[in-house]
Amino acid sequence: MTALVIAEHDNASIKGATLNTVTAAAACGGDVHVLVAGANAAAAAAAAAQIAGVSKVIHADAAQLADGLAENLAAQVIAIAGGYSHILFPATASGKNVAPRVAALLDVAQLSDVTKVVSADTFVRPIYAGNAIATVQSSDATKVLTVRTTGFDPAAATGGSAAVESAAAAADSGKSSFVGREVTKSDRPELTAAKIIVSGGRALGSSDKFNEVLTPLADKLGAALGASRAAVDAGYAPNDWQVGQTGKIVAPQLYIAAGISGAIQHLAGMKDSKVIVAINKDPEAPIFSVADYGLEADLFTAVPELVASL
Repeated sequence: MTALVIAEHDNASIKGATLNTVTAAAACGGDVHVLVAGANAAAAAAAAAQIAGVSKVIHADAAQLADGLAENLAAQVIAIAGGYSHILFPATASGKNVAPRVAALLDVAQLSDVTKVVSADTFVRPIYAGNAIATVQSSDATKVLTVRTTGFDPAAATGGSAAVESAAAAADSGKSSFVGREVTKSDRPELTAAKIIVSGGRALGSSDKFNEVLTPLADKLGAALGASRAAVDAGYAPNDWQVGQTGKIVAPQLYIAAGISGAIQHLAGMKDSKVIVAINKDPEAPIFSVADYGLEADLFTAVPELVASL
């Protein structure tokens, strides 16, 4: 058995989600290969070769692969899929875009958001917003998985010495074209990779209060800022800060939830955090059921006091 991990990269370096996916692939048994499909992506392929546990890197390089268009990347995966028992994608926006296409083209069922590999054909995944855990056995010849990165430790980014092998690039499908990309620039850590996250909820009342109260705490801790869906829907925080079932799944070392009641959809996105601190004046708030430390207090008083004491 050999597993193929589809790397996420920017044509120069490998993104962190790939490292967690390599760990999941290793748990499937057998060798682990990594596909780096891009344009002028030799540096990314070299970085993939350094990942511990990877035995081969397959590098496909062509202009039509530059921007990770789902149709072209899926065609590239299908072109080399024949020799693999498992094909794994990180459960990120990109992975969720490409994996279903690959599964459909292979006529197999996709296994989504895998959090644990029990054996080569048996996997664990959350259902019902994480309120139930399903153990799923697949009899498909090729298993196509998306991996919830919070469920697996990242493989070491250095220490490996895999061979890099070139592969012919799949032809441009012609079904889509890259128009442009607007990237939010921030000095803060990226939300899904941050070790500390400070999140705010609807209780903050406005965008101004959100920034006034939570930004100093995040600055002190070197943390990323997050938000509940209610806060995002109310316009207090941008969409890419949303943590939850319909936002980003995070598992930092420390998660501070200020003014977040703890709706099921939010808990599904952060309950795997190592230490959870909840600040809420409602003693019945569901967030306290998953919190390691709970502070029943007015966040407008408690958070500035916390900042002052740090």
